[in-house]
Amino acid sequence: MTLTAGKTKAMKNLMSEDGIIAALAIDQRGALKKMMKALDFEPKAGDIERFKELVSEELTPYASSILLDPEYGLPASKVRAENSGLLIAYEKTGYDATVPGRLPDLLSVWSAKRIKEQGADAVKFLLYYDVDEDKEINEQKHAFVERIGSECAAEEMPFYLELLSYDANNADNGSKEFAKVKPHKVIEMMKEFSKPRYQVDVLKVEVPVNMKYVEGFAKGEVVYTKEEAAKYFKEQSEATNLPFIFLSAGVSASLFQDTLRFAHDAGSTFNGVLCGRATWADGVKPFVTGDEAQVRDWLQTQGRKNIEELNEVLKVTATPVKL
Repeated sequence: MTLTAGKTKAMKNLMSEDGIIAALAIDQRGALKKMMKALDFEPKAGDIERFKELVSEELTPYASSILLDPEYGLPASKVRAENSGLLIAYEKTGYDATVPGRLPDLLSVWSAKRIKEQGADAVKFLLYYDVDEDKEINEQKHAFVERIGSECAAEEMPFYLELLSYDANNADNGSKEFAKVKPHKVIEMMKEFSKPRYQVDVLKVEVPVNMKYVEGFAKGEVVYTKEEAAKYFKEQSEATNLPFIFLSAGVSASLFQDTLRFAHDAGSTFNGVLCGRATWADGVKPFVTGDEAQVRDWLQTQGRKNIEELNEVLKVTATPVKL
């Protein structure tokens, strides 16, 4: 990588001493509200903020960095461990489902400069992308990412681009049909946004297959043999010259860890993770049904266990970032 001095310093703040990105993600907004509502709890803004604070305070001592949002996450950023770097999300949560294209939008009162002023080391932006969608829609997205890349470059802040694949003609990402096209969708979008014009520094991406359809992992129908799945992981790794990290996509902690081992064995040179719900999701229930003491107890035991086990897996599976 060829980075400015400012970006290099910030990148180091986000990694472990070994050069692995072992980051904790709790920038969820709409998804976190849904998790609480599913437990018959109607969260107020203060509830969302407080849960994020508790997660940050208890788990960042074991993470290289934390990803938060500026809407509910700023209080949590103030109580993170001293050795934990900070990423802040720039995008609005969700997308407008009434128009085609899952078009992106930014938080209107934020900028890369303002995110930097909050003490962040990096900007994270989430983009939904279907490489096969209408050219007119994808050109809008290309220009959008170019603008953010330029903004981050001006502030000498690393730009973490999170890419989520979808099929404009199939809304069910968990379906067998989508599983068949997912490798193509994921790999091709990584190739696109690895181009220098976007000034992306780290890609945050999905694994290239749905592991629930992989031979040996599937409880039902199989879409990929182990050999086919391994080939896709290798192709994904070769699709970019940028550091890339995996998101957990809400799967269980154990499945995510098994996936990382599978990726490594397949020859993937991924550089770490930005892991969210697989680490802290089960802490939501004690938060809405119990008291803070119970939440802290869960975070200090099972939550810590989840993240420390993940760190052990990363030590033997992830490739250090070379700056």
